[in-house]
Amino acid sequence: MSDRENAVGAVLAGAGIEAREARRLLAHLSGTSEAILAAFPERLVDAAQAARFRELAGQRRDGVPLAYMLGIREFYGREFRVSPAVLIPRPETELLVDCALQHMRADESILDLGTGSGAIAITLACERSGARITAVDRSAAALVIARDNAATLAPGRIAFIESDWYTGVGERSFNLIVSNPPYIAAGDPHLGRGDLRFEPPAALVAGTSGTECLESIATGAKSHLCDGGWLLLEHGFDQGAAARRILERAGFAELRTWRDLAGHERVTGGALNGLLVGP
Repeated sequence: MSDRENAVGAVLAGAGIEAREARRLLAHLSGTSEAILAAFPERLVDAAQAARFRELAGQRRDGVPLAYMLGIREFYGREFRVSPAVLIPRPETELLVDCALQHMRADESILDLGTGSGAIAITLACERSGARITAVDRSAAALVIARDNAATLAPGRIAFIESDWYTGVGERSFNLIVSNPPYIAAGDPHLGRGDLRFEPPAALVAGTSGTECLESIATGAKSHLCDGGWLLLEHGFDQGAAARRILERAGFAELRTWRDLAGHERVTGGALNGLLVGP
């Protein structure tokens, strides 16, 4: 290709993807800031980098998530390493963190179930430096990512356990349990759309109804929460009522559901034995 075809402006214009995403991808590959790319469209891109960019732009046009290409995703103001072994942290999950921060004191013990990239547990550790946090996931590959993120953002602050929900925590009890578990029903058409096509199915699909994991976590929480402790669950936009019924049947009180920025019911929680902790 000619030098003109490898100029920044030409490379970006031919990407066939959203302009901001194209700049981010090229900046990542070239080690150049997005601002420089925007300011100097005539600047030449290394031929090998331009070829790699065109390859990745093609993958993006096919739907591969940009976060997996970059290997990072921002969450709660911090950058987390991600890979196809973990879900991509989403803005709505920041609501679960906000709710957890409302219901925990600095020195309390916290359990994060299904930690994935570790975004929730690590964020809580960063925001509450005295908290004692345990994070579990049944995926060894996901825990590799989570431990790497913790080593960068919260070194020595979190205990990670390979576990299917509570099986690996023994008889320990916690002041707060949080989880963003699988909550999509098998066969849901959303699984064939967008980023979900490329994310790990085991972290998305909860069974035929989509509430199986919510039920398992709520039932098991009674044996692992201190008296008055809170359980907070992220769930689907249309599962708020179901989540409240599940928690009520499991013996929780002070039930409450919080809405995300889109106005959807997104996080539901309750206190064990009805003792309210936090606002």
